[in-house]
Amino acid sequence: MFKGVVLSVTASVTFGVLYFFTTFLAPLNSEQTFAWRMLSTLPFLTFFMYWSGDFKYISAIWQQLKAKPQFILMLLVSSILCTSQLWLFLWGPMNGRGLQVSLGYFLLPLVMVLIGCILFKEKLSRFQVVAVALAAIGVGHELWRIGGIAWETAYVAVAYPFYFFLRKKIHTDHLGGFWWDIVLILPVAIYLSSIGLHSYSQFLAYPHLFPAIAGLGALSALGLGSYILASRYLPMVIFGLLSYLEPVLLALASVALGEAISGDEWLTYIPIWCAVLVLVVEGSLHLYRQQKNKQNLVRNLKSYQTRLKDD
Repeated sequence: MFKGVVLSVTASVTFGVLYFFTTFLAPLNSEQTFAWRMLSTLPFLTFFMYWSGDFKYISAIWQQLKAKPQFILMLLVSSILCTSQLWLFLWGPMNGRGLQVSLGYFLLPLVMVLIGCILFKEKLSRFQVVAVALAAIGVGHELWRIGGIAWETAYVAVAYPFYFFLRKKIHTDHLGGFWWDIVLILPVAIYLSSIGLHSYSQFLAYPHLFPAIAGLGALSALGLGSYILASRYLPMVIFGLLSYLEPVLLALASVALGEAISGDEWLTYIPIWCAVLVLVVEGSLHLYRQQKNKQNLVRNLKSYQTRLKDD
């Protein structure tokens, strides 16, 4: 479990660092930054998969494609859902919308709870009912304040669950699926990297871009690879609790980059943060009960063994 915790924390910290890292990528705009992120992430991700033993999943999906060529359509939808989120992740802090993007990540687990309730008929616990109610207050206030929720927030909170659901449905919920998500967007990435004011020739004028883009690819592969590997080593409850570290760091990074929460936005953010806190408390209590039950089981087993010896 310790390995999983380390991997999860590593992923969250890496994503937080990536928010800051965008400042080193000037004068590239958000589209070109996204393009170079895709181009530089793929070799590092491939190496990461070779190191972790996940390289076999690439060929497994290739075999599916050969058996069912129409499977490419599902992979393309998965790629668009995934890479558009990766573009938004970098676009947000580069355009002063990092807080809106981070709020989407706060809402994401709550949306997942609702999807589980609606699509899979799962029942909400008392804690989850309270969390959903608090989140509804925050969202309701935002709707009243500006007549709608920020599109960045809505896209992160809604599109990601569909992406996760699709990957499970088509059995690509592993690093191999993510590798194909990137490969399929490469033509778009190559095109975006070559247009605009800052094309390939600009690297001569801004030599710092060479190490900056290499670092972008390495950080992206480390963060995403660690996140997916952590899901293997950790129980779902612990994995879910640790995932809340990421939006906290993203919000802090946004504030550090100069963004601020205005006075009339607090009633949006505070209820949603409280909703996340309620889910954290529920998960912590669940872990405590699990640990206590294990201790009781061990104690009863020892007591039973002692009685057997005495008899």
